[in-house]
Amino acid sequence: MEWPIAEVARMSGVTARTLRRYDETGLLPPARVGANGRRHYGGRELLRLQQILVLRALGLGLPDIRRVLDEQVDEVEALRGHHRRLLAERDRLDALAGTVSRTIAGLERSRKDGTPMTSINRPENLFDGVRPETYLASLRDFPGLAADVERHTAGSSEARIEEGHRARTAQMIRLAELMAAGTPADAVPVQAEIDAQYRALRRVRPASLEEFRAIGRSCVGNEPWRAAYEAVAPGLAAYQRDAVEAYVTARLG
Repeated sequence: MEWPIAEVARMSGVTARTLRRYDETGLLPPARVGANGRRHYGGRELLRLQQILVLRALGLGLPDIRRVLDEQVDEVEALRGHHRRLLAERDRLDALAGTVSRTIAGLERSRKDGTPMTSINRPENLFDGVRPETYLASLRDFPGLAADVERHTAGSSEARIEEGHRARTAQMIRLAELMAAGTPADAVPVQAEIDAQYRALRRVRPASLEEFRAIGRSCVGNEPWRAAYEAVAPGLAAYQRDAVEAYVTARLG
């Protein structure tokens, strides 16, 4: 049995334009193309589309998805692997949901009575569901930086890597507290935090201010990064982006 592209788009929620792009890039060729140029898909193509969507949901980019699909040999074993990753992602998202709930309560209490957020939430609890390996995975938009980070941590002990993770968490908490207090993104205390971030980045690689700006923008555009910031406090991803933008503009200005 075959289905035309419009029906596949309806069933899957993927636009016909995207399906055509998948065909043009070789990721998902149709079973056949009719005389009128309309694409038709069979059961095997629908199965491949399902795997593409699963891998996209797990945060993989299209080049990585194609590599995974091209390397798999047995479809059942591949689906079992995808299923295990989905279950792990479900557990991570459940943990993130609990983290967000606790953080919202902490921020609301902080706004109400002025109690410092750090006295409400232990830093190690704020990143339940967002572990160091997730931080590395979120660098997929910056392959050079990802490679440098991996080299930087290659000789580090697990305790040292975890220490860096805690430091990033604590830094995000401080920014969340400044945001909750209504501090503008270009204010001195916020910019001091951003300057510390930039200096930490340059210890890993000689990043330019423009690269730092791109990384700041990815706090919103890169889904794993955005989720990490939003897990600490809703709106924190945009606040971080705006603070980096102000820092770079001031330095370049």
